[in-house]
Amino acid sequence: LLKVLSHIDSILRSPRAPPLIFRPSKGPVQNYLKENGQGCGFEHLPLTIEMWADQLIALKDLHRSLRKLSLELLPWNTKDLQDNRESIRVEDLQLTVDAILEELEHKEKNSQTQSLQTLSAIVSHFQKLFDVNSLNGVYPRMNEVYTKLGEMTNAMRNLHELLQLDSSAPPTVVVDTVGKLCDIINKNVTEQVQQLLGTQDIHSIINKLEEHECFFPPFQALIQDLLCLLEISNVDDILPAVQNLK
Repeated sequence: LLKVLSHIDSILRSPRAPPLIFRPSKGPVQNYLKENGQGCGFEHLPLTIEMWADQLIALKDLHRSLRKLSLELLPWNTKDLQDNRESIRVEDLQLTVDAILEELEHKEKNSQTQSLQTLSAIVSHFQKLFDVNSLNGVYPRMNEVYTKLGEMTNAMRNLHELLQLDSSAPPTVVVDTVGKLCDIINKNVTEQVQQLLGTQDIHSIINKLEEHECFFPPFQALIQDLLCLLEISNVDDILPAVQNLK
């Protein structure tokens, strides 16, 4: 037994052992062993072996968790270790982790490739929609579209306010409202022209306009001749000037 303990103790004290595993005990027991020449260092072995046992159990738990993660990410991988395997090595866990990392890197590269394809498709679609022949013309056309969109947005907002429409009203409602206003204005203008010319018939209005067209040029020429003869420049001065000639 002492030989086995000595062998275990030598393993714990070897440079290959992790630094936190071997911790010589301190206290009255250690001092007593040193004073009596029995300081062989075996007193810390039970605690260390218990810690190793816990770590081996934790290693199995870690393997089980990694196996579940591997089955989730790599369902086609059937080379994974079985849960009922008695000895689980760190190398086995490292292989599983490396396989998972490799798969994640592969997925990331594929996603980047798909992103580039998606961006290329978006640019091509933009070129077709807005008639852009080259990639160099994409940015200027984007700026132009953005500017026009801003102008249209401001115009629609102003029209909504002027027409007292709800901000959610679609452009078709705005156009219909403007059309109705134009109809009302045209109707009012027609009525005013009819009242001015004293007729309700469109043909009468045409006749009136033709009469004015025939009468106005000779009348204008007569007025111009009177202004020249009387040596005046204002039409309102014609009547006083003629009265002075009597």
